[in-house]
Amino acid sequence: MKTDIEIARECTLANINDVAQQINIPTDQLELHGRHIAKVPITLINNEKIKNSNLILVTAITPTKAGIGKTTVSIGLALGLNKIGKKAVVALREPSLGPCFGMKGGAAGGGYAQVLPMEKINLHFTGDFHAITSAHNMISALLDNYIYQHKEEGFALKEVLWKRVIDVNDRNLRFIVTGLGAKTDGTLQESGFDITPASEIMAILCLSTDLDDLRRRIENILLGITTDGKPFRVKDMGVGGAITTLLLDAIQPNLVQTTEQTPAFVHGGPFANIAHGCSSILSTRLAMTYGDYVITEAGFGADLGAEKFFDIKCRKAGLQPKLTVIVATTQGLKMHGGVSVDKIKEANAEGLTEGLKNLDRHIENMQKYGQTVVVCFNRYATDIDSELDIVRRHCEEIGVGFAINNAFVEGGTGAVELANAVVDAIENRPSAPLHLCYDDTDDVKTKIEKVCKEIYRAKSVTFGKPAEKMLQRIEELGIAHYPVCIAKTQYSFSADQKLYGCPEGFNVHIRDLVINCGAEMLVAIAGDILRMPGLPRSPQAERIDIVNGQIEGLS
Repeated sequence: MKTDIEIARECTLANINDVAQQINIPTDQLELHGRHIAKVPITLINNEKIKNSNLILVTAITPTKAGIGKTTVSIGLALGLNKIGKKAVVALREPSLGPCFGMKGGAAGGGYAQVLPMEKINLHFTGDFHAITSAHNMISALLDNYIYQHKEEGFALKEVLWKRVIDVNDRNLRFIVTGLGAKTDGTLQESGFDITPASEIMAILCLSTDLDDLRRRIENILLGITTDGKPFRVKDMGVGGAITTLLLDAIQPNLVQTTEQTPAFVHGGPFANIAHGCSSILSTRLAMTYGDYVITEAGFGADLGAEKFFDIKCRKAGLQPKLTVIVATTQGLKMHGGVSVDKIKEANAEGLTEGLKNLDRHIENMQKYGQTVVVCFNRYATDIDSELDIVRRHCEEIGVGFAINNAFVEGGTGAVELANAVVDAIENRPSAPLHLCYDDTDDVKTKIEKVCKEIYRAKSVTFGKPAEKMLQRIEELGIAHYPVCIAKTQYSFSADQKLYGCPEGFNVHIRDLVINCGAEMLVAIAGDILRMPGLPRSPQAERIDIVNGQIEGLS
């Protein structure tokens, strides 16, 4: 089969004005970025139209390092729905340069189910990530300058809570020292970098409801604690307006198209293992304004992405998904069934059957939220029909919808079965109103424990000294009502990335908490998860190149 980028090049791209007209977006409102990309103003959001739209979440079983294919399924489902005469729009996250040049090589779907132009989307796109990075680091520069300029007046922070960010995987930047040199070179302090998808500015952009809300959240960012124990925020420096100006374009969602010219909104890109893992509320609402069926995804497995989609994004935005699609693969099921990773492409009915326990736990978790579930089997070339039948029969036995997705190879035609299953579920047995995992009024420890015990199935939760200290500060700041965002490995229900399958009886250790007053959530750091990833031994950057004027190596 042709590579993703070869397929992308062969697709005939429609003018973005024509893509917008498909769903009645007024073209005179678009801000064009060339012929195939446009910014869409958030002023077009219509809450009355949103009420009539069907929101579908695509999530997955616990993934392998190669992924499960949620983005491909999300795009494929939109293609399939349009094939059967439905007005469908897909709303996705933007790719990060970190994994693009590191492990993945891209995140714009695959095969004949991609969003296009994939090279631009995977690289600089409309500059949203750069704007977020610049806004975040501008705050860092202004904070350091404020400390430097006001130190003779007695101003100082006994604790700085704000790091810098960059959109690359760079382990050398996790822990650094700044301000080395002469006195005029700044104030000496320990610091570090997170990756841009973990930036609080990224979370703020994705959770804001309009420009005023964006500014309010930016001004409320907690930067540090003064020597007399008071919180020091962006608004205390008087620069909230300046930071907001850097995001004036970035807050507007991006409109692109699929391989079959289906409209797609691609906006925001937090990771679900270290952040809340969902595209922006604004892009979802725009998609729901113009689409009868809107497909969106949440990062990694359902224990991470879906939990945060419900408990953070839906809680904040009042969204009510009609259906949740859980993506599974034979390779993923076999890995969770005890088959060694180097043999998961081989036939192994016993291992696959054992791995169904991982799928079942995710189904049970989604049902706890009141969600109707359809299992989507994302087909690979190495799959055999007998193993697919095992999964189909299992889903029939437990009363859960099942469909095979072959959009990677066949485009929309390969997703018709999935599209029909989704429409049938929504029309005949739609999800109940969301039942969230915890209440706003629960204390922070209780919120974390409920997620760990009810979703992960942990036996116990422990808190390190830094976490206990932050819990006390959270109470002092009066922000215990914020939702929690647990940062943990994506490869296991537990905090141990090598503990595959359906582990039970384990402990989750929360070593620290990060206060996001602007994003209005509390990030709990579980186990040894890091918010600045490193590069693999053989990064994808070794295979990305320009050949005869064309980019190669993206997928």
